[in-house]
Amino acid sequence: MPPPRVRAQHTALRFLCPYASCNKGCRSPGGLKRHTAAVHPKHTQPTQPPLDIQSPAPSDRAFDEDDEDLRPGSVDPVGPRAQAVTHQHPIIDGTPCDLDGNDLPAGEAPPARTALADDDFSPYEDRASFEIADFLYRRNQMPGTQIDDLMNLWSAKEDAEPPFTNKEDVYETIDSTTLGDAPWESFSVKYQGLEPEEGSAPWMEQEYDVWCRNPRTVMRNQLANPDFDGEIDYQAKQTFAADGQREYSDMMSGNWAWQQSDTIAADISNHGAMFVPVWTGSDKTTVSVGTGHVEFYPLYAGIGNVHNNVRRAHRNAISLIGFLAIPKTDREYKDDPIFRKFRRQLFHSSIARILEPLKAGMTTAEVTRCPDGHFRRVIYGLGPYIADYPEQCLLACIVQNWCPRCTSRPDNLDTPNPGRRTAEHTEAVCQAFNLKTLWEDYGIVGDLVPYTADFPRADIHALITPDLLHQIIKGTFKDHLVTWVGEYLVDTWGPTAAAKIMADIDRRIAAVPPFPCLRRFPEGRGFKQWTGDDSKALMKVYLPAIKEHVPPQMVRAISAFLDFCYLVRRNTINEATLDAIDDALTRFHHDRVIFEETGVVHTVTISLPRQHSMLFGAPNGICSSITESKHIKAVKEPWRRSSHHAALGQMLVINQRIDKLHASRVDFKSRGMLEGPCLGFSVPTIVPALPVDDDDDDDDDTPPDGELMPSSVTLARRKAPGYPRRIVQLAAHISQPAFPDLLRRFLYDQLNPGAEIAGADIAISDCPMFAGKVCVYPSAGVTFYAPSDPSSLSGLRRERIRSVRSWRRGPARKDCIFIQKANNLPGFRGLHAARLQLLFSFHYQGITYPCALVQWFIPLGDEPCEDTGMWMVEPEMDDDDSRVTSVIHLDCVVRGAHLIPVYGERHLDRTVHFTNSLDLYSEYYINKYADHHAFEIAF
Repeated sequence: MPPPRVRAQHTALRFLCPYASCNKGCRSPGGLKRHTAAVHPKHTQPTQPPLDIQSPAPSDRAFDEDDEDLRPGSVDPVGPRAQAVTHQHPIIDGTPCDLDGNDLPAGEAPPARTALADDDFSPYEDRASFEIADFLYRRNQMPGTQIDDLMNLWSAKEDAEPPFTNKEDVYETIDSTTLGDAPWESFSVKYQGLEPEEGSAPWMEQEYDVWCRNPRTVMRNQLANPDFDGEIDYQAKQTFAADGQREYSDMMSGNWAWQQSDTIAADISNHGAMFVPVWTGSDKTTVSVGTGHVEFYPLYAGIGNVHNNVRRAHRNAISLIGFLAIPKTDREYKDDPIFRKFRRQLFHSSIARILEPLKAGMTTAEVTRCPDGHFRRVIYGLGPYIADYPEQCLLACIVQNWCPRCTSRPDNLDTPNPGRRTAEHTEAVCQAFNLKTLWEDYGIVGDLVPYTADFPRADIHALITPDLLHQIIKGTFKDHLVTWVGEYLVDTWGPTAAAKIMADIDRRIAAVPPFPCLRRFPEGRGFKQWTGDDSKALMKVYLPAIKEHVPPQMVRAISAFLDFCYLVRRNTINEATLDAIDDALTRFHHDRVIFEETGVVHTVTISLPRQHSMLFGAPNGICSSITESKHIKAVKEPWRRSSHHAALGQMLVINQRIDKLHASRVDFKSRGMLEGPCLGFSVPTIVPALPVDDDDDDDDDTPPDGELMPSSVTLARRKAPGYPRRIVQLAAHISQPAFPDLLRRFLYDQLNPGAEIAGADIAISDCPMFAGKVCVYPSAGVTFYAPSDPSSLSGLRRERIRSVRSWRRGPARKDCIFIQKANNLPGFRGLHAARLQLLFSFHYQGITYPCALVQWFIPLGDEPCEDTGMWMVEPEMDDDDSRVTSVIHLDCVVRGAHLIPVYGERHLDRTVHFTNSLDLYSEYYINKYADHHAFEIAF
């Protein structure tokens, strides 16, 4: 009989992280130490700063012999913005006031949010009860029957009273929460027009239900959310960089918000108020297909004052405010003009009815609590509407293939200097012409009334935003350009040969080396269900794959298009960026004619609404990817949790309960009631003091706003096993016999910062001897400022660079990196490219040196590739045809680099794999499209 198993004892998470922004608890002091080292590394300069890189060939064959070397570790090529000057609107300035609307003296503290005690978790008994309810209902989405089972099992334990009686107790407790409460209501709409002489159609007798929440209540809940404090604008602003260039980032930094504030300021009673633009968005979504085809039409809204990072971070800055009706009929009536008009007008009338509670507050200010705790007098306004192109046509009441923003004709949309559509222009032509003329000559559906008609300061044509996800990325790139390339190959080479070429393109895509956050295509593009993320991933690796398979002008057209996409999605856009956007668009229009000249596009000129929308840019932070991602939490997950019978009512309740749980968490957190892990009252907690830094009193792991923090590189916590510790044995183990001499030359540079001769050129006998031990690591973490990519709220992004003998039980992986070269040169001219061979550290004279052994690349030419727009590099070779290798300090590293082989004209050999493609070619592209930060530093 086997001996009884000895059970491990549960250990409470009583060792709390000392950093205020972190709620992590650990079971032991060692665990807390490892957590602090990994999550809160000290971003400080090394005790002994590393010196300039002394690699003969890169400096000899770089772009300019007079380049000024930058001391590694001194500055990140793209860091937080230099100190900018912000001018805030002088009149509509969001002055704090009391509950009666009277302005408060400057500096007066806000009133308390609640009279509740700091340990009052009402309606929950205590923190544990709240955390359990939140875990069961929101995080785990546990079915009700399983909640009952869990409570029964809980009560079976001796002296263990379950926190809730059953599932009804959980639901009733959540429902009794008043925080975040915005009840659902409904109204019905029925056809009220003239009936045809032959009798009414079935759809005319049907009532269509629209469900909604009071948007005024929802917006007030958002405005009162203390989680947004410090990340919201209380007035329109104009930001100027140190060089005087205007910068645009969040919605309130644009011209539209300033102009709206000027209009509101015309009424003296509004002086001191806060302008709150309410953006809206809708997108029909399908939750099941086939015979059970079920679709919903959610309507979302949010305040435009919060910063873009908040809106993208799923922090309740986007709220579900309605489900629109979807009128349907049978084939007999689906093309009936009367039915089509009713369906369109139902859309507008429903939105107007839903937004009606906001109307009074658009002219008369109402006192509302704000995230900082102060009250302010708020003036609402209709903001941008997020929609794809078909819905934009519906919103603007225009005919398909016309533009909702300008008056260009559909057969020549990109005509120079088109007139802008305005509500006044539409009203004037509707009064002057009949419906047929409006339809054919102006592209206007003249018998519709847009939802904006009865709202102040609202022009639907000005509120429509170009849709980057559907119109540009999925539309222009995937549906147009990629499809046209395939059609060109078929037209030029015939179906059989074209299939072989497209198979080679797929193999090239599959052979792209790995890179953090880069989606792999193991079989190329050979799958049916494409998502927006798939299209974004393909954009990053497409150009090298088609090079030499299509004409150069075709490659240039796609390169210009990619430049446009990456520029308009920058976190901050300045005047220079706007000029670059215009240049990219001009190049795209110039080179895309190749698709006309080769017969791929069978029209006189390319005139497509989705490509035409590129003329109007896109406000950063307002894109249909926001509503697309919200679909998952607001529609698809609630649908899956429902019984699928009369599911909408269940989905409304689920959304309402989740909003209440979110609001409760924010409230409890703002009152300091959720600090650290959830522990019993009998468990003592231990919070160590913050580590002392003699050089800097600021111990936060992220810098304050506006403070420059360079790239930070830290070696992995655990050493790589199986490597010798002595340098001679290690050199033999990694097949780098010159490694000991390279390390000695590195030490010479470190110890002689002012030497006229670099360590690479001095006699080895003059270099320090080193006989110590070396520690090898499998990877290093790089933290850098990249707000245009998915990053922390402070804009910091962390990625891992690797040098391992076996990656995921496969071949070796040795990543490429960017290394600082010169800060007075733009883009890749100020960088080196290298490939990691070893990550290690060693001690010498009391100093720890984190280092890397690298092999260098050098640029081919003084300019990027004319067709792809990417720099080309080749491995740097010694006179004996061996790779030039050096030891560098890790503080020289900017971040990881992504290199893609220059495949050339030959079809890819089937032995080429993503694990070995960096070893098999003589030329490589520096992939500036790997992510947005790479695009900003490697152009």
